[in-house]
Amino acid sequence: MSIWRRVNEAYWFEGIPKRTILSTLIASLLFFSGWWIIIDTASVYPSSFNFSYYICGILATISFIMVNSVSNELLRNGSAYTGGVLDSRGIKVFLFAGFVLGFTSIIAAIWIMIAEFAVNESRTDKYPGYALLIHNIFIFLSMLIYKFGPETESDYLGNL
Repeated sequence: MSIWRRVNEAYWFEGIPKRTILSTLIASLLFFSGWWIIIDTASVYPSSFNFSYYICGILATISFIMVNSVSNELLRNGSAYTGGVLDSRGIKVFLFAGFVLGFTSIIAAIWIMIAEFAVNESRTDKYPGYALLIHNIFIFLSMLIYKFGPETESDYLGNL
């Protein structure tokens, strides 16, 4: 029996579209793999992996939470939202700030990879720089897939 068939036959997936299930599984796999890669790199190369390199991944995770906390229905029907300080504009500013934080984490990871690992001749191990970049790209891709994968947020609720 294939893995997809087992997932599809699970009782808690009844009534949920396949696109929602697949996007959630892929996004969670990418997010998990990104953090797995960076934790593994820190344990294998403890002398060359500084704790400050985690900041890029932490910012990417905060970006993931910020972007996915805004529902797509609020973006489409922003005029229906009247709460908060900035009303519907505040939602868009918060979403924009989340995307900026995600792009910033990738740019910082590229910068660290190039400055500390790629062009630094004193370093013999280049893998931690590449792992840092892969870590941030995986988290950013999981954020995009989880945000735009399902057609609506009500797909997660199924027939409840």
